[in-house]
Amino acid sequence: MFDFQPDPAQPKPEMYRELVESARALTHGEHDGVANMANLAALVWQFLPALNWAGFYRVVDGELVLGPFVGKPACIRIPFGQGVCGAAAASGQTQLVPDVHAFPGHIACDAASRSELVVPVLRDGTVIAVIDLDSPEPARFDAEDAAGIEALARAVADLI
Repeated sequence: MFDFQPDPAQPKPEMYRELVESARALTHGEHDGVANMANLAALVWQFLPALNWAGFYRVVDGELVLGPFVGKPACIRIPFGQGVCGAAAASGQTQLVPDVHAFPGHIACDAASRSELVVPVLRDGTVIAVIDLDSPEPARFDAEDAAGIEALARAVADLI
């Protein structure tokens, strides 16, 4: 049984180092990608405040397909290039969106979402999934959040 208890008062870089260490411990020795994504989504949910959705979209046959997540039901399929997740998958670049309503083509799976952070997960230079975080707070995510989730994506790329 794992009991991760992040300190809400610690600086973000330290919290993200702890998140990555916890993710490595949680996935150590497990080779089932779906099981790892499920636990990782729950771990991110536990570590990060002010989220209303945290999870994965997997690349399947050239489109994003919903993977394990925590939050309200979500869009099942997203074409590359559409919405924030599709933009991250198509470009291979992190998408940090302070106001989703200002993002061209935003896909509103949950009307309560106001900001979003989507980080591509790369294996051998190819996008295999994205980590998607939504918040009901405008401008919830910043560069430190992006760097922290990018570190998580690198740490788990071979495990999902």
